[in-house]
Amino acid sequence: MNKLNEQQQQAILYQSGPLLVLAGAGSGKTRVITQKIAQLIEQGVKPQQIIAVTFTNKAALEMKQRVTKQASNTKGLLVSTFHSLGLRFIREHAHDLQRKSQFTILDPEDSLNILRDIAGKTAIDLEKAKFFQNQISQWKNNLLNYDEAVQTTENDWQRQASVLYEPYDNALRAYNSVDFDDLIRLPVLLMQNNPKIQEYWQNRIRHLLVDEYQDTNLAQYAWVKMLTGSLGNFTVVGDDDQSIYAWRGARADNLLQLQEDYPRLKVIKLEQNYRSTQTILSAANALIANNPHLFEKKLWSEMGHGDKIHVLSCHDEEDEATQVVMNIIQHQRRSGLPFHQYAILYRGNFQSRPFEKLLREHKIPYKITGGQSFFARAEIKDIMAYLRLLVNPDDDAAFLRIVNTPKREIGSQTLEKLGNYAQSRNLNLLPASLEIGLSAILPERSLQAVQRFARWIIELGDRCQRGDTLANIKDMIQDIGYETYLFDTQNTPKAAEKRMENVWELVNWTGRLLESDDKPEFNDVISKLCLFDMLEQKKEETPNAVQLMTLHAAKGLEFPHVFLVGVEEKLLPHANSIDEDNIEEERRLCYVGITRAQQQLHCSFCKKRMRHGAEYTPEPSRFLEELPEDCLDWPGKIEKTEEEKQENAQSHLSALKDLLG
Repeated sequence: MNKLNEQQQQAILYQSGPLLVLAGAGSGKTRVITQKIAQLIEQGVKPQQIIAVTFTNKAALEMKQRVTKQASNTKGLLVSTFHSLGLRFIREHAHDLQRKSQFTILDPEDSLNILRDIAGKTAIDLEKAKFFQNQISQWKNNLLNYDEAVQTTENDWQRQASVLYEPYDNALRAYNSVDFDDLIRLPVLLMQNNPKIQEYWQNRIRHLLVDEYQDTNLAQYAWVKMLTGSLGNFTVVGDDDQSIYAWRGARADNLLQLQEDYPRLKVIKLEQNYRSTQTILSAANALIANNPHLFEKKLWSEMGHGDKIHVLSCHDEEDEATQVVMNIIQHQRRSGLPFHQYAILYRGNFQSRPFEKLLREHKIPYKITGGQSFFARAEIKDIMAYLRLLVNPDDDAAFLRIVNTPKREIGSQTLEKLGNYAQSRNLNLLPASLEIGLSAILPERSLQAVQRFARWIIELGDRCQRGDTLANIKDMIQDIGYETYLFDTQNTPKAAEKRMENVWELVNWTGRLLESDDKPEFNDVISKLCLFDMLEQKKEETPNAVQLMTLHAAKGLEFPHVFLVGVEEKLLPHANSIDEDNIEEERRLCYVGITRAQQQLHCSFCKKRMRHGAEYTPEPSRFLEELPEDCLDWPGKIEKTEEEKQENAQSHLSALKDLLG
């Protein structure tokens, strides 16, 4: 406790009601949460009566490890993501939610396919289907039922989505499945409609801690309220200045709502930053001051004034890449620092290409964060579909993916007839495959192929539940000849070998989960793997390589040397945000980028850039203009006269009139 500042100590020791900790960037919030959990345990709260939730598996794992080092006993302590907690809740109350305990979590691709099947794939294209999927997701996150969703529609596409909402939900129930949004929505709805279950959970939890509270949506906030009840024994930690996920339902207003819902709410601000120099923080403070604030705060540091922020004016994208990469090479040679201490941050993934090209040419190792997920690879989705079907025979999406992968001479006409028969009998595809009546629909050869597959899956699922699960999974991969299938379908043997390595990595990972401390059931392991898929990639060690990532992906990270590139109008802030008058979130995104830097920050912009195959001349971002001049080293900057500013404004107005005309 002596190593903590006064505000951190207050946050840890306050335990007599609802607490909001406004934690600025780099202010040691994880330390506060973990030490508060340890303090609660030391003061007699049982570990199983404490729940801490965050948004990523990585953050949850780090938090649990740190608490374990600090507390004398953590047996029963639950530290998880919101969605993992939802999974646990639904598993426990599956019957009340009209689900079997061995339900499946559908990934976005599978739920999209179900939605397209309901609508008729010929009736809607992929873009429209994704719109419907996102719209239904928004309704679920806002806890709107089918009738309420209809009342909110404002255009024809939304009206079409509202027509699909109920049949889509019914299909998930029929498949004994849930989608990602259901993991929060279903617990909230059940607790709303069942006071006994709500009371049970409130008695079960003595203290709830929530990290990154500014990223919660309406459903998550409603769930926090229900879990903690009127007493509100919770600690939520957040920063409205780092709320950058409105596009996926996050509501920074949830911080403000707390004050209305809990008049006894205590607010503690963590403003001392342990990450960055004062110059970087002064620039960040000045930038974010241009946004309206729910709560006022100002970051400060004892780490010295530090270097000024260097602004690079570049001719075009190639020149920008050259200046940035040369800066990294020269600094690294002088300092001898490892490459992973340098990061290049950008607004959109497309901006990485010129940097990748130049880094490769100079043989500089680099890593792109936010590339294809391990679980998005075709071979992983195939094996995951097998595993899902083994634990949930009603998972039609998994059945359709693997019934003919590898080939089993079960064609599309056979599957269409099977689907029609299953629908007429109100059955799922796997149980329908073994019905006697199917013989009147399918030719003998097709019938035998379908039933052979169905019997094999059911027998294998039984062996996995009763015997050596991992050995049976390995036998399954050999039985289906998956390695031969890969060598037959891939362009090169090397590509096939790499994909097979991924398969065995998934199998080994499954084995490690099966052998973990709590010895989970097979179906629990598969559910965890499904969640890993949707929450994030599996944890990887940071290689000694320059880090390239979007500003969204950089949240929560820090680097000694940061290059924030493409700081231009129409990129940062993004053109869509300018059109929609949503500059505040873009400013928060820029703030997040600035506060990733520990020692040095470079910002770059281009005078010419290619967009959709045509060249245009971007202006430096308004956010650069909002930074204090005494924090910047901006060679060649010429301040515009008032007359030039008026001419520019008139030019923009004329261009807008021409466009509208």
